[in-house]
Amino acid sequence: MGKGLLIVISGPSGVGKGTICGSLREAAPEITYSVSATTRKPREGEKDGVNYFFKTREQFESMIRNDALLEWAEYVGNYYGTPRDFVEQTLNQGKDVILEIEVQGALKVKEKFPQGIFIFVMPPSLDELRVRINNRGTESEESIRARMHVASQEIQLLKHYDYAVVNDRVELARQRIQSIITAEHCRRERFLADLQKWHVEV
Repeated sequence: MGKGLLIVISGPSGVGKGTICGSLREAAPEITYSVSATTRKPREGEKDGVNYFFKTREQFESMIRNDALLEWAEYVGNYYGTPRDFVEQTLNQGKDVILEIEVQGALKVKEKFPQGIFIFVMPPSLDELRVRINNRGTESEESIRARMHVASQEIQLLKHYDYAVVNDRVELARQRIQSIITAEHCRRERFLADLQKWHVEV
């Protein structure tokens, strides 16, 4: 049994990353979803190790010092990050791990885990992205403009990713990501290291 794949899915806010990952979770329940660490307090019904790894500020800062996080950020007074141990232990068990994350976080992960599979979710167009954000009904016009400005900058970072998937329809986007995962499992590099067990000279 080989190692699993770390599949990093990111893209601009409002592009539908969460919806795609929800569809993927239903279609491929064998895939493990990365659990983040945070210093915020648990909400009602949340469980440690399931929703988040809940840490004290001191514990989280110790993880930062010990390079125990693939990426981290501070937001509204609380830390959030991706624990390296959880990801690596799951991959070593031969299980694929999906990490749904914002663009800047994904690029931090790539610095520490370049062997991951990095997928950028694209909107069909910037105009469609604006419509989707506007349809949420939670953003002011000023906030929408700010989000669109950030989105246009993030799309320019596509060159750092392995794949681009257009989210024109959730089901199709999910199928494209599943096809990418299948293809990555079939890469020759994943088999070369095991050929010696077959007594084949490489």
